[in-house]
This record gives sequence, C-alpha cells and structure tokens, in this order.
Amino acid sequence: MSFEFLNPVEDVVVAHSALLPNQSLGQRIAIHSKQNGIPELKGVHIAIIGVEEGRRAEDNFGAGNNFGVIRKYLYQLFPGNWFSKIVDLGNIPQGETEEDSYFALQEIIVYLVKNNIIPIIIGGGQDLTYANYRAYDKLEQTVNLTTVDTKFDLGTIEEEISSTSFLSKVIMEQPSNLFNYSNIGYQTYFNSQEEIDLLEKLYFDTYRLGEITNDIKIVEPVFRDTDVVSIDIGSVRRAEAPANNNAVPNGFYGETICAISRYAGISDKVSSFGIYEYNAKLDEKDQTAHLIAQMIWYFIEGFNFRTNEYPFTSKKDYTKYIVPIEDTTINFFKSNKSDRWWMEVEHPNNKTTKHTLIPCTYQDYLRAGNQVIPERWWKTFRKLN
Repeated sequence: MSFEFLNPVEDVVVAHSALLPNQSLGQRIAIHSKQNGIPELKGVHIAIIGVEEGRRAEDNFGAGNNFGVIRKYLYQLFPGNWFSKIVDLGNIPQGETEEDSYFALQEIIVYLVKNNIIPIIIGGGQDLTYANYRAYDKLEQTVNLTTVDTKFDLGTIEEEISSTSFLSKVIMEQPSNLFNYSNIGYQTYFNSQEEIDLLEKLYFDTYRLGEITNDIKIVEPVFRDTDVVSIDIGSVRRAEAPANNNAVPNGFYGETICAISRYAGISDKVSSFGIYEYNAKLDEKDQTAHLIAQMIWYFIEGFNFRTNEYPFTSKKDYTKYIVPIEDTTINFFKSNKSDRWWMEVEHPNNKTTKHTLIPCTYQDYLRAGNQVIPERWWKTFRKLN
C-alpha cells in the first residue's frame, strides 16, 4: 500500500526529538520525516497517526490541528523495558470532503491491522470512530467497540454523521459488523432516558462515571473483549484537560484516564486505539497535550505486558470452576498465567460453535456462587440466542 498522502511530522518536532536523550521515546520511535520518508514497517507493532479532520466535531471548532505539541511531549518520555517497535506515520491531511478523510483513515487501518500493527489515532472529531469501525468491513470480522465518553453520541440515523451522532450509524447502517458496544464513563444527566433504555434493550454495556471511579478494575474485562477503543478527551474533567470546547467540570482525573488507557493496551484483543476531540487552541500551557502523550505512553506500556491469552486456546492453562445457578450451569475459567477470569456462554443455535468465552471478573464468579447471574453473561446470552 502507498502512504504517499500522509504528511510527515513537522520539521520542528523532528528537530526537537533529535536533541533528546538516547533513552527517550523520540530516539526509539521511527518517525516519518521529510528527510527520511516513511519508515519501514516490517516487524513494527504500533503506528501513531494524526488525522487532521475536525469539521464534524460538534461545537469544537479547531479540533484536528497541531498534533506536533502532543508528539513533543510523547517523544520526551522514557519507555519502560519494552520490546515493541513503534513508528510515527505522521498525519492524514484534511481531505477535500470529510468522506475523503474517512476513506484515507480506513485504508491505513485496514493495512495496519492486516499486518498486525496497532494504529494509535490522534484526532480530530470523534466521528472518525465511524471510519475506524468501517475499516473492519474489509477485515471481515465482527467488532466490539468501546467508547470512553460522557455521552453515547447516538443522535438519529437521519442526522448527518458528526461527533455527536456517529453511534447510530455504527449500530444501524449495513453491513452491520457490530456485536457489542460498551460505554465507559457516561454521565446520566447528559443522556436522555430513552437513549439509556435503548442501549439496555440492545444488551449493550454502559458504565457510569461513578461506577468506574469507585472500582476502575471493572473496565478490564470490557477491554479484554474489545477490538476498537475510542476516547473522547472530553471524558476527562475540564480542569485536567481544557483543550476541548465541550469539556465539563466532572469527568475522569488524569491518572484514571491513563489507567484506562493501560487496560486498553494490555488487552490481547484491542487492535486499534483512538483519542479524539483535541483542540490545541484551547490548551492552557499544553496541559491536554501532555496528558494525551501520557495516555499514549500508558497504552504502549500495557501492550508490552500482553499475555497472549486471546484467542482462548488450550484449556490446560486454565482452572475450570462449575457453578450451578437457577436452571443452568455456568463454567468459569481462571488463567493460571494471569489470574484473569472468563465465563462460558452457550449458544445452541450456532451449528459450528456451541459455546463462547467472554471475559469476567472474580466478583462475577463470587456472585454466581451466590445465585446471581452476572450481567455481562446474561446480556451476551440474550444476544447469542
């Protein structure tokens, strides 16, 4: 595939990286520059891409520019004991139309994911999530999508796609490859009861900000079963991340969004990761850029600690627990390697596969022992049957 339409990282940022210590990320990342061109992708694990498309970022005019500030802070961080090979492919420039930008992003994601390279996308409007999702059409697989957002961004199917209406297109438009959608961090007063009820009827998973704040560990199994992650930087409270015109007083703290990013990275299944709605002109003292750089660092850190437990292979590496509950039995599996848990869901209507394993927590196992069916088990069962 040709990446000729990608713009290189700005000269001033490349020059800045050249002055950094040898141990810094700026010296470890192969950067697309005017002088050296696009880096070799053989053996690469992660590719960073900026998308300069913000025309459909509702009430956030100016989003999708000046990603060099984020790169400056990212490059000067120091990696851990990482094995991953990382490239920075530069930026997709704003297309003549929004659809042109979507198409360019889709083509790059298809190529990267087919070659087992995880794209880290920096946007631009969160409507780019739709383009990310549509890239999986060509990958011929069902998709689990997780957004970290104060709102569901449902809109209506009749609306033009935007950062506040892309989800309805993901759910309703054909071909429909979506199996599950999860939202992490929604704030109830920003979402109508009709929207909350709709997602419940579709057996999707939604987690209020307060739930995550009380116990961040509940997001781990959600990401373990996710392909596409989309973070609206507006999910972080304004005091922590001001570079978004839609930022609000309540939201995640910086350390929490970094922990969430690490959970996304450590998931064996996550194959693309995006952070959207960055608006550089609103960024006080580059605070948001610095935070996004740290979020990317934590995602890469998580990736370097993947345990390769997906797809679920030999059951000899797991301890099986059988829990009778009501008129059924739920089989739980605990990994002997990572101590993580899965539960088995039957779907007898499928002629080729009779069971599906979905991630869960130890608390789900304990609840089942107390004769309470885990919510994620129930929702998955209803979708499959």
